[in-house]
Amino acid sequence: ISGGGRSDVYLVMVRTGGDGPKGITCLAVEADTPGLSFGANEKKLGWNSQPTAAVNFDDCKIPVANRIGEEGFGFKIAMKGLDGGRLSIATCSIGAGKACYDFAREYVTERKQFGAPLSANQSIQFKLADMTTKLHTSRLMVRQAATLLDAKSPSAPAFCAMAKRVATDAGFEVCNESLQLLGGYGYLNDYPVERFLRDSRVHQILEGTNEIMNVIVGRNILQN
Repeated sequence: ISGGGRSDVYLVMVRTGGDGPKGITCLAVEADTPGLSFGANEKKLGWNSQPTAAVNFDDCKIPVANRIGEEGFGFKIAMKGLDGGRLSIATCSIGAGKACYDFAREYVTERKQFGAPLSANQSIQFKLADMTTKLHTSRLMVRQAATLLDAKSPSAPAFCAMAKRVATDAGFEVCNESLQLLGGYGYLNDYPVERFLRDSRVHQILEGTNEIMNVIVGRNILQN
């Protein structure tokens, strides 16, 4: 769990009723609750500035006052949080991609080979065009999804899923292409691109994998 062992409060979806989503309730569990413990901090490919650890519950007693919403509403609360979370992760991917794009663009305009900057090559220009198009497309999709979410549109979950999938795929691709433009320098820790590449990879997994985003969109198409 992200923030495991470092957070003061944990929102936990627990089964308090029968099978299915209506049997899930949301509880606020405080970090000093007896029986609550945490695993070792995980060693990850990226996102190393954020601690990640297993959260363990051993006969924890949680008072009714710590219940969030009504009993059985936990699944609904989780789903509402996911839509906004997906847009947040999508935005992170766009930011990572833009940072790498800016760095790579400056590099290819300054780095010279055979008496001319790398940016004089049409293949480099095409790559920059593809990268900025992906970022701009992703940004527009995120803004549209955010508008629908604010308006409480019934189509918001599908648009959030589409925006999350497109933006996280595009953000990682732009980071990867930026690293390629830097050549061997892109693979060095002295340059920031390799870190953005590692950090943005998990965005295609967080808040629901991109394969699940396709499931959400596909179901929405067939139901509507």
